[in-house]
Amino acid sequence: MTQRIKKAAVLGSGVMGSGIAAHLANIGIPTLLLDIVPKELTAKEKKQGLTLADKKVRNRISEEAIQKLLKQKPAPLTSKQSLALLEAGNFEDDMERLGECDWIIEVVVENLAIKKQVFEKVDQYRKQGSIVSSNTSGISVEAMAEGRSEDFQKHFLGTHFFNPPRYLKLLEVIPTKKTAPEVLAFMKQYGENILGKGVVEAKDTPNFIANRIGTYGLLVTLQEMIKNGYSVGEVDSVTGPLIGRPKSATFRTLDVVGLDTFAHVAKNVYDQVDGKEKEVFEVPAFMKEMLEKGWLGSKSGQGFYLKKGKDILELNPETLQYEPRKKLKSAAIEMSKQQKGLANKMKALVYANDRAGSLLWNILTPVLIYSAELLGEIADDIVAVDRAMKWGFGWKLGPFETWDAIGVGKSVEKMEKAGIEVPSLLKDMLANGFTSFYKEEEGKRYYYDNGQYKQMIENEKVMNLKMLKKQHDVIKKNSGASLIDLGDGIALLEFHSPNNAIGFDIIQMINFAVDEVEKNYKGLVIGNQGKNFCVGANLAMILMEAQDDNIFEIDMVINHFQQAMMKIKYCSKPVVAAPFGMTLGGGTEVCLPADHIQASMETYMGLVEVGVGLIPGGGGNKELYMKYLASMPNELKYDLQEVANKVFETIAMAKVSTSGEEARELNFLNKADGVSVNSDHLLYDAKQAALALYEKGYKPPVRKKIPVVGETGYATLLLGAQAMYDSGYISDHDLKIAKKLAYVIAGGKVPYGTKVDEQYLLNLEREAFLSLIQEPKSQQRMQHMLVKGKPLRN
Repeated sequence: MTQRIKKAAVLGSGVMGSGIAAHLANIGIPTLLLDIVPKELTAKEKKQGLTLADKKVRNRISEEAIQKLLKQKPAPLTSKQSLALLEAGNFEDDMERLGECDWIIEVVVENLAIKKQVFEKVDQYRKQGSIVSSNTSGISVEAMAEGRSEDFQKHFLGTHFFNPPRYLKLLEVIPTKKTAPEVLAFMKQYGENILGKGVVEAKDTPNFIANRIGTYGLLVTLQEMIKNGYSVGEVDSVTGPLIGRPKSATFRTLDVVGLDTFAHVAKNVYDQVDGKEKEVFEVPAFMKEMLEKGWLGSKSGQGFYLKKGKDILELNPETLQYEPRKKLKSAAIEMSKQQKGLANKMKALVYANDRAGSLLWNILTPVLIYSAELLGEIADDIVAVDRAMKWGFGWKLGPFETWDAIGVGKSVEKMEKAGIEVPSLLKDMLANGFTSFYKEEEGKRYYYDNGQYKQMIENEKVMNLKMLKKQHDVIKKNSGASLIDLGDGIALLEFHSPNNAIGFDIIQMINFAVDEVEKNYKGLVIGNQGKNFCVGANLAMILMEAQDDNIFEIDMVINHFQQAMMKIKYCSKPVVAAPFGMTLGGGTEVCLPADHIQASMETYMGLVEVGVGLIPGGGGNKELYMKYLASMPNELKYDLQEVANKVFETIAMAKVSTSGEEARELNFLNKADGVSVNSDHLLYDAKQAALALYEKGYKPPVRKKIPVVGETGYATLLLGAQAMYDSGYISDHDLKIAKKLAYVIAGGKVPYGTKVDEQYLLNLEREAFLSLIQEPKSQQRMQHMLVKGKPLRN
């Protein structure tokens, strides 16, 4: 049995195959990417005098796929450096190299006969004990393994990634009857802990779990739209965030997926089922016409939507003409928006007697019933179904969680009154006094299964702050943050202000948290489970004070923020920051002074204050400069000016990392800092990092003076900014901001190499921040960001 995967091979270098290979490279796995040998030379190859026998030609398809990874959006690679772990090859010359691999993933065309041919070759060359899997989205996994060797069959299973593999969390694992239990257990654990996926065990049925229910739901919606005369835009306006679904809702999702891909997935089920289910999985006639016309969605430039200039038009399914986009307006929608919590919002919608309520009831009801009918056939329990839909399709609530949200008893009563046949699962459940699929007791969650509630068993690395707060008393809380006992002597400082923006309430809690941890705990973790870690300071509050000329108030807040950051840095117990998602401005400034940063793979980190006409004011300039200094290999030989230039460039250009690894390349993270591939494990990993530092006998950093480039370095930094201004790249106000920033990073008008203390640099930073915030153009930029959500160039 393979206990560790040191090398992998991906067979098939299309969008999905190359995406899976990229994800393996992201986590440090050397991967061989194979594809077919081209049958013809390109014009470029002929010009170069190459022949079909040249390796460059024979590996062309997989080599081009690897190079395309650098240009794809969203980026499949977390760092360009990961590309070095990918090696191109082909199915004729390199199959024997499969013997080097611990995991072989097939991602060729969705055709059983072709897949079986590939596996016949794999069986010849693989080593005993290596895992073989198929990324099929719905072909029978059992059928693929037929006729293979005993060792192959023991180590074979389906591993269905969702596209794009780096970003979509779901991994459906599909064992066959002959898959060894230890192989299944290993792959489930590996998928979660190493690949960072939400792993769901599915049964070998058409389209498995997520695509079966998701495709059904989309087709039901299409049919409801046609039947009751809704427009494409009207449907999308109520099937997105309003009901806890992604912004792309129904038809924008179809355009992104591609109508050809969707039709293929639907046909896969259509060919294998019968009766009423078969009727649902038949693609509507107007969609078949769209396919014939090549209107496939985003990849062909038009689908359900067409962008014309600045306008986005929607397709009329009856005429196949594009018309101005419409939105559904109703009293139920307005009522829903006033409700707190998704469950209350959904209740306000689905029980409303208007066009929005009717639409949602008529598309949700069949999906809920279908999910209940399939339970046992596609998955063993409701948890697997709900997780598959949340992780694969971005639903906030899975089908059974949705049923709880709208009320099981109330919805069943309405269904039965309408003459809808309700599955026996629901009838038995209600008859025996069970009124919900899930329940919470004493900080633990239970799910309904065969006439009883069973406790949900999570990986110990999955921390749920909502449940933790029910199990442990919150140490202290205010409007912006809470201090929570994580157990084992570690406390957690959780931000929960709107957008986790930093205001005076969070600064107060930082001060309290450090004092409390120094007295009573082993360490502190700063993290949360919001949408983003922290989007920066409370811009609205700062702008309001600036417009009222309350500069003394702003000075006080910035000074308090700076001192709170120093408190984090010199805390006598270890402090670990756990950033994820947007970690901007003040969010980055909270992380930089921490002893250790445990970032999520998807961490978008940057000091972006120049975008609102300011410079970092909470110590970010100083801390990034010190991080760069600390990363220099030899303190006596490095070029101090080069360090200043790099820090200036990073802040002046508001560089934001596109991943945790890129944050390391930008020096927001150092070599010792960690990156968690599984976002659900982030707080656990951060807690372990804090404990490890404590157990090693943690001592806070020693305060030391910092060498700066001074007046001559300032002049050098200004040359670069002036050149950008002269070339028309930046405006007058951009130049003014750049000069202030350069002065701060240079350390003011002191000789080159002068060593200054941290407070001196903080004072320079605060003075520059306060002078910029009084500038009308900076205030205009702040106002524009608050209103429009994007930078103003003035």
